[in-house]
Amino acid sequence: MKTTPVTTDDLAASVLAVPPLARHPDWSLNIAENKKMIRHLEGGGVRTLMYGGNANFYNIGVRDYHKVLEMLEKLAGEDSWVIPSVGPDFGKAIDQIDLLRSRAFPTAMVLPLQFPSTDDGLATGIARLSQFYKKPLIVYIKSDGYLEPKTVGKLVADGVACAVKYGTIRADPSNDDYLKELTQHVDPKLILSGIGETPAIIHLRDFGLQGFTSGSVCIAPRSSMKLLQLIKAGQYAEAATIREAFTNMEACRDSLSPIRTLHEAVTLAGIADMGPMLPMLSNIGSEHFDRVAAAAKALLAFDQAQV
Repeated sequence: MKTTPVTTDDLAASVLAVPPLARHPDWSLNIAENKKMIRHLEGGGVRTLMYGGNANFYNIGVRDYHKVLEMLEKLAGEDSWVIPSVGPDFGKAIDQIDLLRSRAFPTAMVLPLQFPSTDDGLATGIARLSQFYKKPLIVYIKSDGYLEPKTVGKLVADGVACAVKYGTIRADPSNDDYLKELTQHVDPKLILSGIGETPAIIHLRDFGLQGFTSGSVCIAPRSSMKLLQLIKAGQYAEAATIREAFTNMEACRDSLSPIRTLHEAVTLAGIADMGPMLPMLSNIGSEHFDRVAAAAKALLAFDQAQV
C-alpha cells in the first residue's frame, strides 16, 4: 500500500475508485468479497481506492473503524493507495483520526457535514483534525453553501488540505460559477472531479481539474481508466465514446440511489457479493434488480472488450 505523502502526480495517476464495502448478513466485514472487489479494480489498472459514501463510511462507528482500516491495509496491493474517510461530525472524526494516526495511510477524506455547520466552524474543525492527525486531509464539497472557495483556498495554502474532491451536481457542468471561483483560489491540479464519468471531460478539459472519482469504475475499471487517459491526451471524441458506455449505469444510479444502486450492481454483475447495507441505509428493492443487472452486465461486458 502506498504510504508516501500525496502529490499531484498521485492525484493524476489513476481514477479514484469509490467502492462499496461488502458485509456478511450480520453486518460484519466480508473480507473475501472485499478482496474480490479490490482485485477487480486493480486488475483493470486502478491504483487509488477512496472509501467514502459508497462504502457507507457515514455510518461506521468508532468501535468498528479499526477493523475496516486493518482490512483495507491488508487487502490493498503494494502499489495501491487507500484513502479512508472520517466524520462527518467533528467528534466522530477526531476519534477516528486517533485510530488513523497509528497507521500508514497518507491522508483521509473529511465527509461533508451539511447540518449543523458553518463556513468558519468547518474551517476551524478541519484545521484541528489535520493538526491532530499531523497530516493534510482531503476536503469534500458536495453542495453550494458548504465552504466558500476562499476558505478552501486558505485550507490548502495553510497545508491543512492536500486535495479537494468537488462533487456538486449541475444540470450543465460547463456552467459552474462556484467551480470557476474555486479554481481561482485552489490550484486545479489539487481538485478532483467527484461525480464520476459523466462530467469528467468538461471538468478536466475546461476547468483544468486533475482527475476524477468514480463509483461505476467498480464495474468497468479498464474503461474508466481509458477515459482518463484519453482526456489527458486531448482525444475528446474518443473519450466521449467511452463515456457513453456508462450512461445506462449512471442513469440507474441517478434515478434510484447512487450509493445503494452501485452496491447492488457490483453483486448483480457477479464481481463480488456486497451483502446487506449497514444502517442507516438499506439495499434497493428486488423490483429494481432486472434493470440494474442489465445495466451492470452490459457495462461489464463493454469493459471486458477493452484492450
